[in-house]
Amino acid sequence: MTIRPHHNGRGGRLDDVRPDLANVLLNGTTERARFDASDIRRVTVQMLTRDDVRLATDVFLPPRTPAPVIAVRTPFGRSVEDFGFREALVLLARHGYVAVAQDCRGTGDSEPETWDYYVYESDDGYDFVEWISTQEWCDGFIGSLGGSYLGQTQWCMSMHPRMSTIAPSVSGLGIAVNTARLYMFLNAYAKSVGRGTGKVDVPMTEMEEYFEAETMAGGYFNEPLDAPLADTVVRRFPQLVLGTPAETRRRLWEAYCGMSSPERARFIKEARGISTITSIDVESLPAIFGHTIAHDAHTVPAVSARELCRRVQAPPLMRTGWYDWGLNDALATWRMLREAGRSDVAAGARLIIAPYAHNTPGYREGSDRHPELLRVPNTLTGLGPQLQWYDAVRAGTTGSWPRVVYYLMGANEWRVASDWPVPEATELSLYLRAGGALSTSGPGATEVPENYVYDPDDPTPTVGGSIVSHLYTPGSADVGAVQDRSDVVVYTTPPLESDIDVVGPLRLVLYAGSDAVDTDWVARLSDVFPDGRAIQLQSGILRARHRDHAGEPKLLVPGQVYRFEIDMWATGNRFAAGHRIRLDLSSADFPHYDRNSNLGGMPGDPIAARQTVYHDQAHPSRLVLSVLDTPAGI
Repeated sequence: MTIRPHHNGRGGRLDDVRPDLANVLLNGTTERARFDASDIRRVTVQMLTRDDVRLATDVFLPPRTPAPVIAVRTPFGRSVEDFGFREALVLLARHGYVAVAQDCRGTGDSEPETWDYYVYESDDGYDFVEWISTQEWCDGFIGSLGGSYLGQTQWCMSMHPRMSTIAPSVSGLGIAVNTARLYMFLNAYAKSVGRGTGKVDVPMTEMEEYFEAETMAGGYFNEPLDAPLADTVVRRFPQLVLGTPAETRRRLWEAYCGMSSPERARFIKEARGISTITSIDVESLPAIFGHTIAHDAHTVPAVSARELCRRVQAPPLMRTGWYDWGLNDALATWRMLREAGRSDVAAGARLIIAPYAHNTPGYREGSDRHPELLRVPNTLTGLGPQLQWYDAVRAGTTGSWPRVVYYLMGANEWRVASDWPVPEATELSLYLRAGGALSTSGPGATEVPENYVYDPDDPTPTVGGSIVSHLYTPGSADVGAVQDRSDVVVYTTPPLESDIDVVGPLRLVLYAGSDAVDTDWVARLSDVFPDGRAIQLQSGILRARHRDHAGEPKLLVPGQVYRFEIDMWATGNRFAAGHRIRLDLSSADFPHYDRNSNLGGMPGDPIAARQTVYHDQAHPSRLVLSVLDTPAGI
């Protein structure tokens, strides 16, 4: 394959547009603080919620008040020293902001003695902003800070009209649809964060190793298409459990969205037969509400994603990473906010996509020349851009910020774009061909399909990628050894004659079949270096029963050929001349996601599935890339 690009759409370099922002993203620095640490006064108070629960809250006061406020709500401990959290709060105050940090309900020093994951955050976040707005040290500006769960609590705060801006990192509103269940890390997270029964006194960073044997022995997915509801739910909502399973799920979700936080907590506990709600329980709720209701949709439950985005009152500075496990939802949330959000919120929103995984380094290639790639992204190291953003919102100068800033991996430089997806990008299809080729030329009439066997008891393993883990290394791992397995099929281009910048959404149109009634398909994009390393960039998974992404689950007819579309999320990477583009296909990414037992909900031990991948004229399987260069002379 020969691709000679026209260099007409590469976009601008951030250095040329906002060198100050480029410098702070590159070096993680902040301007000199106005006050010394000794000038900062910390006060601890108990904030009372609407239902009279006391939430422990620290207020870091600069010498001069009233002042603008930066608010944080966390389940990990408001006084924690890890991840630069406490130091960042003091530094905010040294820059003249009142920094307010609160332990979420049921965590840290806040009441009660048990933590119900996610359920109360929408109410408590709103109450938090209301309380801050009445304090004498608040000058009327209220911003926010934090990533992951701390990002989710910011979306809750954003529903309050007195919120000035939010800055959620690695988080979204639960708009994207995932068809398989997250598995790795949830065991550790559920048992180490917050208070309540079943908690283990082991730091979260060590819990994965503590539970590794248990994790690796489980994770078999084999739910029926329509799992029966708990008797308690049927008795409580008999008027909703009518008609088809799809209608029941829709009615239950609509009712759930209309409930108060205590009512939602009761609903989940009755439906799951539990006394406290963990991340594992929320990840299991698609069995009740359907696979289109994402994990993070429980942050602020809403019947309509468009209506939810219209409720956001404060323009966000959204930050995510190419290897973050929630990248797809962050980008889906961005697109919906831009499309359906209030005009001031849509116009004021900004997006930064960094080369990171979830609060850890992600892309490491070239780190010998670009040491910033190895900097651990956390609350403190990310404070520089945040401070510039807060200052711009207060001054009314956010219009000088590029709409989108992203890191172009492979080129190792920061770029700007007028929106996301990048409007100048065009689609390039690379067809799967016989002999493991990946080509811009379409397939012949009679190409022989490839076969492999997926065994749930020996699943294709997780190696790097968009994961959250303290045991596995996220990010740009060499996946060559995995690609050599017998349960993986690989398709690769010849060496490229010129650079190609792939920036934007990725998807795979796959014609395939199985001799099982249910199974999974996993597609991965990698950049093959001249030395043979296959560096993972991004991947996607499709549970075959959910091949109709918005429709009802259906089992497969063994032996039938299906057209599947696999969302591979997005990337921003320069495939340099001499490199090759590679796609590999398998049926597991374990323990990142649970493993399909191939039984379709029928009882029994997991069974192996024989998978067939087709690529002929009648079945043109193809990888669809977003490219900034228009290919010519192919």
